[in-house]
Amino acid sequence: MLREAGCTVWRVGFNAGDRAFWFDSRSYIPFRDRPEDWPARIRALIQEKGATDLVLYGDTRQIHAEAIVAAHAAGLRVHVFEEGYIRPYWVTYERGGSNGHSRLMQTSVAEMRAALATSDMDAPEPPARWGEMRQHILYGALYHWFVMFRNGQYRNFRPHRDLGVRQEFMLYLRRLLALPWRMVERRVAQWRIRHGGFPYHLALLQLEHDASFRKHSPFSSMTEFLEVVIRGFAQGAPAHHRLVIKAHPLEDGRVPLAREIRRIATEEGVGKRVHFVSGGKLAQLLHAARSAVTVNSTAAQQVLWRGIPLKVFGQAVYAKPEFVSHQPLHEFFAGATRPDRRAYQDYRRYLLETSQVPGGFYAARGRKQLLRQVVDMMLAHEDPYDALRSGTAAPRQQLRVVT
Repeated sequence: MLREAGCTVWRVGFNAGDRAFWFDSRSYIPFRDRPEDWPARIRALIQEKGATDLVLYGDTRQIHAEAIVAAHAAGLRVHVFEEGYIRPYWVTYERGGSNGHSRLMQTSVAEMRAALATSDMDAPEPPARWGEMRQHILYGALYHWFVMFRNGQYRNFRPHRDLGVRQEFMLYLRRLLALPWRMVERRVAQWRIRHGGFPYHLALLQLEHDASFRKHSPFSSMTEFLEVVIRGFAQGAPAHHRLVIKAHPLEDGRVPLAREIRRIATEEGVGKRVHFVSGGKLAQLLHAARSAVTVNSTAAQQVLWRGIPLKVFGQAVYAKPEFVSHQPLHEFFAGATRPDRRAYQDYRRYLLETSQVPGGFYAARGRKQLLRQVVDMMLAHEDPYDALRSGTAAPRQQLRVVT
């Protein structure tokens, strides 16, 4: 689509998975050197190609961070894509950085309200389901298959995660094969919670290897977070309350979560009051939840949308003082303060008029929907936030979802 608009596009690939998903060999640039040679190579590529823009998915991987440094030094615009801050059915598009590096981190709710003063868009309701999880898992497994079996030309490639490529592939494959059993297990756990008749609080887990968790949180592991949360629950929650810990929908088993939760809960004397749900839809658990705790998961947006008290430990674009609790954890579990839902509605509307673009990465329908709008946003002189403030933002596509 950028080419149709008159742009020239090159793709730099670092392994056989990158190559497999780029279908134009003439515009593909393989990087096969050592990782320490990459900063000099990207600087040379920018000069050689006369590049004006750099486009990335995420901004925290080492190769991406080094490319951004080179791009800024050369005066390029940096476009960063990410999963939607409001999921599913939206993609995040920003300039300069995302998550903890996003402009949203320094933008107050008052500034958002001022920018919205000239807009009268009705914000669409968020669908409460993932939407493309099967495709996400399938493409993840396929990508790692290429890296594992066809990577002979990229012998210097080093994955950005701690696990090797073979281990990553086996985890994806095992999760794909175990989906039916996990669905049954999950439904049984959710049924027990819904019909248990007890008040409960939610702890929303993330993938331990996720960039937001690793780069923008105070914890080095998910076990550390679990220890803090279960201890706070044991110290502060009323004795008849329960804690429900929900895994990320794409949790692949590299961390033995169920075992660690049982161990910590037993040590804190609340073994019979802690429940574990291995992924699945969040909406069903939110209906009766008293509060929620997370590091910086985007799932917290669903919590805030429902007006449920929220405690956050890491850096997050939604961690605004108007709707995120700053109580000590034991006091939060004892009696959490409610968020300012009007402030959150203004924040959410601001996102949907700026960085959140209808569409997705993994299904063809979602990609087509994304392309209808995002290319014009990339080619615009102003980034989405400045465009709303100056009144030059194009009308946003209204999302209509059939489920």
